[in-house]
Amino acid sequence: MRPEEHCHCHNHCDHSHEEEKMESIYLQMFDKYNLHLHDEVVQEAAKQLIAEKEAENNTTEVKKFLFGCMELTSLKVTDNEESILQLTEKVNHFSEENVDFPHIAAICVYPRFTSIVSTSLEADNVQITSVCGGFPSSQTFPEVKTIETALALKDGATEIDVVMPVGYFLSGDYEQVSDEISELKATCGEETTLKVILETGALGTAVNIKKAALMAMYSDADFIKTSTGKVEPGATPAAVYVMCKAIKEYYEETGRKVGIKIAGGVKTTADAIKYYTLVKELLGEEWLDPNWFRIGASKLANHLLSDIKGETVNYF
Repeated sequence: MRPEEHCHCHNHCDHSHEEEKMESIYLQMFDKYNLHLHDEVVQEAAKQLIAEKEAENNTTEVKKFLFGCMELTSLKVTDNEESILQLTEKVNHFSEENVDFPHIAAICVYPRFTSIVSTSLEADNVQITSVCGGFPSSQTFPEVKTIETALALKDGATEIDVVMPVGYFLSGDYEQVSDEISELKATCGEETTLKVILETGALGTAVNIKKAALMAMYSDADFIKTSTGKVEPGATPAAVYVMCKAIKEYYEETGRKVGIKIAGGVKTTADAIKYYTLVKELLGEEWLDPNWFRIGASKLANHLLSDIKGETVNYF
């Protein structure tokens, strides 16, 4: 609740003082981290790291691992009950027919399709991700975000993806950003993973991406995620580089481990290996686990399968 909403005094109530006090809390938090970032330097560092290490990760073992980290996603305006049921059945059949192959990590859909996935999903250990909170713009009432999230959980969602309120963040209203994310995490509870989408393409700079990542983590996000896939650019190596650095520094500062999800334009095996390389080198082997590393994609599955099997596969 904002200070002015619960103050009824008519004397010398200094709301601006209260707001400055709240702002200083976030500024003090930022002071603990390296925010002396230059976009060109970050881009070059990411590019160089990929160039040096990417080749060693171009293996069948890594490709299978990446398949097991993938959230098979359908977030189209044309989605309907039948198309989502077909997607879920494909996941079921693939799991049955490929017992020695890793299963995908999750199916990611709009909230209204959560119950269809929940009631028809038979593959073991596949999570149900619902994009909530006014996805993809986050431009609705906080109460609506909370209710939508609660309804998705009631329908069987096991993970919730929400978009950070980027407009508030860019205008410097960090308190509102933090309040909304914290409230949504409270709605999810400890058992349900909350992933916060930073929408890195809208944030623009490495410094903004770092600050947004820190804001999300300090507001109890379990994962930070690059993009909705609805804003250009989506995921970029530079953005993922900054997010990995933020996660690592936050972990060293607080001892709390936060996952990373890369989404928005990850279509080819080569794309996936680039991001795997960054996570491996910047966060370490400990993060190379579907519980901490995800890729959200709609077209990547067939590319990975084709490369693994050595023939064109159009299963999904």
